[in-house]
Amino acid sequence: MSKTLDVHLREIDAWDWAVVGSATDYPADWYVEAHSHNKHQLIYAIEGVMVVRSATNQWTVPPSRGIWMPSGQLHSIRCVGAVQMRSVFVLPDDSLGLPVEPGAVSVSPLLSALIRVAVEISSPYAADSRAARVMGLILDELRVLPALPLHLPQPADPRIQAICTVLQADPGDGSTLADWSARLGLDEKTIQRLFRKGTGMTFGQWRQQARLLLALERIAVGRKIIDVAGELGYESPSAFTTMFKKQFGITPSQFFK
Repeated sequence: MSKTLDVHLREIDAWDWAVVGSATDYPADWYVEAHSHNKHQLIYAIEGVMVVRSATNQWTVPPSRGIWMPSGQLHSIRCVGAVQMRSVFVLPDDSLGLPVEPGAVSVSPLLSALIRVAVEISSPYAADSRAARVMGLILDELRVLPALPLHLPQPADPRIQAICTVLQADPGDGSTLADWSARLGLDEKTIQRLFRKGTGMTFGQWRQQARLLLALERIAVGRKIIDVAGELGYESPSAFTTMFKKQFGITPSQFFK
């Protein structure tokens, strides 16, 4: 379901407060078209999964994780299931020491609680008020956001794009480099070189990451691990769980707690 950019999101750019919280709930399969803000944004959902895409990257974001999106960065958002988004917007200020690159981040229980308070605060607020202290604590937390491996680089080369499009539409596709070499009329070494140049990953690493991020989407909406593992081309649920833990450091069940 494609939706035009929400009026609420457009209004945010007109706000001139240093830090402000924003709450928006979206129904399942909602799509926020590509847009940018004149403010930094922590894109965060207390319920639901988001797939956030920029010109060169795609991130899958379950609850307790977020996306840091610096001002001016064009991005779109696809909701997987219903999403309760609770964002923070910050006026750009180099002296704040905030991240300069977009990326997936871990949202601590403290930051999550602060965001829930922030969205209830009416602006403007006095400099020496409780509201200002809450916003100050949020800035402190934003400066130390832990990065997470939830991104999937998007290549610019159309030949590699063709492979990536197929793998995202059919993640269980087990075609080898030799298979793709025959289909595209490219040497296997050329395909690997183009993948590294365009994504920073090998063909195998990119396919593995694509499968794991699609797994996050499906598990988050209630799919069973045994079914997800089969759909994504893993020989068994245990093989999938092993690869998941290798990438994210914890099992799928722990990830969603």
